[in-house]
Amino acid sequence: MRVSDILRLKGSALFTITPEDSLAHAAQLMAEKDIGSLVVMSHGRVVGILTFREVIEAAVRNGGSFGTTSVYRAMDPGPLICTLETDMDEVRRMMLDRHARYLPVIDGGQLMGVISFYDVAKAVVDSQNFENRMLKAYIRDWPEEDAKEVEQ
Repeated sequence: MRVSDILRLKGSALFTITPEDSLAHAAQLMAEKDIGSLVVMSHGRVVGILTFREVIEAAVRNGGSFGTTSVYRAMDPGPLICTLETDMDEVRRMMLDRHARYLPVIDGGQLMGVISFYDVAKAVVDSQNFENRMLKAYIRDWPEEDAKEVEQ
């Protein structure tokens, strides 16, 4: 399974913000849209990612408020990224190694989407459920003659 498979199932909703936007605006957008990350874009390029982790850390540094902090001051300027062709095993390894919960998906310099840890876990569970159904159907439809040979 590849990243493109997950994006096809997940849909194409993308939420971005600029480095100049306020952190308060970013937090409000994340709360309204019920999302855990915003890709930070400048001049059509990904320049960072802002997750709920960075938002909380910035608020703690500011004594519990956002103040006038900009997204630029709080964002992760070096997020892990993947491509549409990245294999899911590689995505899992990358996310676990760096404790990353969100990975922007880039294709030819263009942002295609964001893969979350939830998306990866769901894809794995869905794949396992499919395999289990196929195995159960195979066993249930086992020919009678073959079953007698197996018993002997």
